[in-house]
Amino acid sequence: MKLSEYLAELDYEVLAGTADVDITEPVYDSRNVVPGCVFLCIRGLNFDGHDAAADAAAAGARALIVEREIPAPEGVTVVKVESTRRALAYVSAAHFGHPARELVTIGLTGTKGKTTTAHMIKKILETCGRKTGMMGTNGIFIGEERIPSVNTTPESYLVQKYMRQMVDAGCTHLVMEVSSQGLMMDRVAGFTFDYGLFTNISPDHIGPGEHANFEEYLGWKRQLLSRCRVGIVNRDDDHFNDIIQGHTCELRTFSFEHDADVRAENVRYIREGKLLGTAFHVCAVHPYEIRVSLPGLFNAVNALAAVAVTEDLDLPQEKVLEALENVRVNGRMEVVHTSDRLTVIVDYAHNALSMESLLQTLRKYQPKRLVVVFGCGGNRSRLRRFEMGEIGGKLADLSIITADNSRFEKVEDILADIKTGLAKTTGAFVEIPDRREAIFRSIVESQDGDMVAIIGKGHEDYQEICGKRTHFSDREEAEKALQAAWIA
Repeated sequence: MKLSEYLAELDYEVLAGTADVDITEPVYDSRNVVPGCVFLCIRGLNFDGHDAAADAAAAGARALIVEREIPAPEGVTVVKVESTRRALAYVSAAHFGHPARELVTIGLTGTKGKTTTAHMIKKILETCGRKTGMMGTNGIFIGEERIPSVNTTPESYLVQKYMRQMVDAGCTHLVMEVSSQGLMMDRVAGFTFDYGLFTNISPDHIGPGEHANFEEYLGWKRQLLSRCRVGIVNRDDDHFNDIIQGHTCELRTFSFEHDADVRAENVRYIREGKLLGTAFHVCAVHPYEIRVSLPGLFNAVNALAAVAVTEDLDLPQEKVLEALENVRVNGRMEVVHTSDRLTVIVDYAHNALSMESLLQTLRKYQPKRLVVVFGCGGNRSRLRRFEMGEIGGKLADLSIITADNSRFEKVEDILADIKTGLAKTTGAFVEIPDRREAIFRSIVESQDGDMVAIIGKGHEDYQEICGKRTHFSDREEAEKALQAAWIA
């Protein structure tokens, strides 16, 4: 492909050479330069790709894309653009044949609920016979294949690469979590989402290397509504008017509290046999009831958001209802087991706010005892430990404190901080430093009617101690304990 074809949708200036040159592929990591490629000089937090331009040319790069003028290596085309990050997205889209044009693309952003809602949408689509790819916190899913991902939203080159793999694998739909960093760093530039879902907004990801303040964070989040054809927004969010400011898409809303395009009411907490979840009524031309197999009001909101997105897609309603009643999200309010004898849940809650929300939610299901198994990560804020200890002491009948990812700290030092928070309450607790043993005992020594919440790691499949990662899954350990206790 000619360089000019790669750059067809970008404004650019040729500083040296010609754009009428054959290019094999785009490269943005100087360690991966191959003969005949175009190397994009991207500025990162710790390294400026412009400093590697000469080395890239020496390694065989046929062209360089830059943001500022550099000494032009002999025989190498140099093209200047406003943003090399943005250029990477467009160049990658061209390189992989614009795969987004062959998919129905659904992007989700917001502070909370992205992962769960994405899984709900994927479950609905697949139950309705639509082969669906997904990118997000839990990885990249292409059919049955799962590829681990470092970022919620991968680099734009990888986004385009994975979309091409999805199309080639027969996928017709894509569900993608879109982080504020993903929007700010142009990882989802180069195509327009068919649907953009905005779940909610609250202060998060504010600090060095992320966003300077809430206004900046919100500003990038709402960019999704300028990068999609149809935007679907939570009408109940306190920042609704700020979220939709400057949108360029067709706008739709969903709500439990206001008039909206998709409205629901009468949320109920249900515990029936093997179903622990919520139910609610959807007000429509033909009203219907939804049952969701995930506990909590927030999961009812997530389900309504999923319905609001998929209503446009001409799906059989009975299949949509079936999907939501059977949805399961790894590590997000994941019900490992439920019966009259015992309920076991695994969740990612790893700070005081999420822990408090989770335990208050589980209280609504009226367990005989609420037992929480948790620790705190090492080399992180000690304040979190004090706060989580206090929340456990106030809201759980029994706290079993144990190791999480202690990293380079001593487990006993972390547990001592948690006990400082517990000491502010009268809550009962047991200290079991080994997480495997803590999970085992929480289940084997449970009482009839107990609800056990194992929190902090959720979907993670490793434990990091003394800087070394080893395989560890809360769900797997809970399942082993349930088998050992003959609880079915």
